Amino acid sequence: MSAWADPEEVACVVPNGPMPVTINGLAASTWSDRPHSPVEWEALAASQSINEPPFEAPANYKRAAGVVTREPDGRVWLVAPSNAFGGYQATFPKGTLDGKSSQATALVETFEECGLHVRLVRHLIDTKRSVSYTRYYLAERLGGNPADMGWESQAVILAPASRLKALLNNPNDLPILQALSPNGA
Repeated sequence: MSAWADPEEVACVVPNGPMPVTINGLAASTWSDRPHSPVEWEALAASQSINEPPFEAPANYKRAAGVVTREPDGRVWLVAPSNAFGGYQATFPKGTLDGKSSQATALVETFEECGLHVRLVRHLIDTKRSVSYTRYYLAERLGGNPADMGWESQAVILAPASRLKALLNNPNDLPILQALSPNGA
């Protein structure tokens, strides 16, 4: 439990695992008034809409959206996909645009995979993945509880930026790390 309060440590929680009351002074509690329908997710995205460039995926790539959520102490939220889905030991939350906007998709996926309520801050990067072309946003946590992650994640991790490269095992995440570097973000 002490790792949650130490910006130099990696903290990890499994579904319904124990959590501290706060992380960086913000409650780690269930997001009780979260959206439940695509219309509600779109309304949330519209209420905090950010400017972004046009999003066009190359041919034969699905469009997807994801989030890099950074804490005030500099740590970043990651997910450990269930059964290392897609070969990922850890990665950033993301999902396919299935009729929702990229901003709404990013918010939904962050909640479903991390249990977090976030606010999108800005466009971070558009990058090719294995079968998708993904728009990533930089975000900040407003609330939620990572122990409330959905079935797609077997753990949620809060890691110092200096340890991300060691935790992220897939080369598809390297462009995101570069965008987060001091020169990129």
